[in-house]
Amino acid sequence: MKYEAAYAELQTIVRKMENDELDIDQMAEELKRAQELIKLCKDKLTKTDEEIKKILAQD
Repeated sequence: MKYEAAYAELQTIVRKMENDELDIDQMAEELKRAQELIKLCKDKLTKTDEEIKKILAQD
């Protein structure tokens, strides 16, 4: 999954929570999914940061 797609899905989950669009069962599922998406985004950002640092170190 691409970062942009994960981030967009995460934003949708947050919007649903803020607007009280989820019942308690849905909220538990969405929270689990949000945790997965946050980890995915964080990992991609960390990897990209490391790649940028390597590129800049070569100069």
